[in-house]
Amino acid sequence: MHVENLLEDQNLGLRLLWAEDASLRREISGVTVTDLEDPARFVRAGEAVLSGLVWWTPQRGEDKADRFVRALRAADAAVLLAGEETHGTVPDELIEACVRHGMPLASVPTHVMFRAVTESVYVQQWGELSRQHALPGHLRERLGRLLAQGAGPDAILAAAFAHLRTGTVAYVLTGAGRTVAATPDGPDDSVEAAGDGITVPVDVDGPSAYERWELRLPDPDAVPPRLLHEVAAVLGRCQEALARHRAADRQAADELGALLAGPGGDGDAEAADIERGLRACGLPVDGPYRVVVAATGARQGGAGEGALAEVVAWAGTGPAAVGRLPDGTAFAVVAGTLPADEFAGAFSRVAACVPDEPLYGGTGTPAAAPRGLAGALAEARYALTCARGGTPGTSSLVDTATLGSLGALLAGVPASVRAVYSRTVLGPLFDARTASAAALLETLRAFLTCDCSWARTAEVLHLHVNTVHYRVRRIEHFTGRDLSRLPDRLDLWTALLCREDREDREDREDREGG
Repeated sequence: MHVENLLEDQNLGLRLLWAEDASLRREISGVTVTDLEDPARFVRAGEAVLSGLVWWTPQRGEDKADRFVRALRAADAAVLLAGEETHGTVPDELIEACVRHGMPLASVPTHVMFRAVTESVYVQQWGELSRQHALPGHLRERLGRLLAQGAGPDAILAAAFAHLRTGTVAYVLTGAGRTVAATPDGPDDSVEAAGDGITVPVDVDGPSAYERWELRLPDPDAVPPRLLHEVAAVLGRCQEALARHRAADRQAADELGALLAGPGGDGDAEAADIERGLRACGLPVDGPYRVVVAATGARQGGAGEGALAEVVAWAGTGPAAVGRLPDGTAFAVVAGTLPADEFAGAFSRVAACVPDEPLYGGTGTPAAAPRGLAGALAEARYALTCARGGTPGTSSLVDTATLGSLGALLAGVPASVRAVYSRTVLGPLFDARTASAAALLETLRAFLTCDCSWARTAEVLHLHVNTVHYRVRRIEHFTGRDLSRLPDRLDLWTALLCREDREDREDREDREGG
């Protein structure tokens, strides 16, 4: 279907407001319905974009219109179909922006439902392609109508395989093996029940590798391969539509995250704002809550949120909001309890589905009420830093409740801060490139490990006790610390841990570089 074909549909009554002749002959690849101020991430090239213009207001109307149209142009949309119901007409500012950026524009009359427009596009698409595909024409038309009506993967899957012999079993799974949908005859336990069989990836733009679907059939001979690929293509459009519908939820979660991560998130003045943010995310305003943060090694856009959303879904938690903090870190606020073992198992399963990209996560102690969420977020972010600093390149989930040692606690301190602390406390001993500094560092480590026992230190180092006494005095001289005092011992032990962590990191980098 081309843009001009859609405009010529008398049943829709669309009114062309502006377009160049060449743009009217452009083929429409699909339909996106959006009222986001910046819809670029959810629009594919060649799509007709339907908008009710809820995002537009007379205040700064020109700027908002320009931003919206620029986003459509950047995404290479085919045409903008603007609804008249919200404002009674299409604003002049929007028309001017479309002319300025070369975006074809048509208005949708108040009495025309957006669903009618999407059905017209999809039904036409399936009708044109039915001769070239394995799916029967009437079935392609039905699937097109289901897509236009916003049907989920269960309905798509049931309709796609209903015409085959009774007992055909099919599943839609995520990369981590979570069941998204199943045919009515499919067993409940899909991961084990689906077995190996045949798997067809659902190719789709937008969702991360953690969320991407795959179509799986236990019986590889049950359905012709070409038909499976066509069903997978329909499921791809379904997943894209679901991702667009979730955009508003993610935006509400982002706003809640910005509120919690900002200064004073736990103060009395912000309590009402936090409660409003929770309601916007569909979360209760009474606790408890758990806060989780996550990041991937590559820090690809959206990967952290996708991974965390999949973990939350796998763990079977209560209502949850998943979004992105202002610094790009993915976070989730989960209502109710969050069993540590089940969540850790879900985290490991999701991390394993993208083995070449480490997944790091951190959780804090439960927040009993909304006012405690900012503190819980701060704890979770510290735990995430610990997870990243533990074994770089290896997926890890850290709970602040498990930080039971000084070394574990220090892992959350930025590496640059640990290096400065170690250099400051150890002084001349920090650089062990000279033989004397190396010997003194070895003696200090052994002396503290042996609980400051002169005899045991001498035995471990194969030295005379007098030599140990001499070296300890030299250590005290260079560091300005008194090893007979517990606070000074703790300072020096902490400095050693920070320095050893730096050495380990440099060794790993050298090995990876070699």
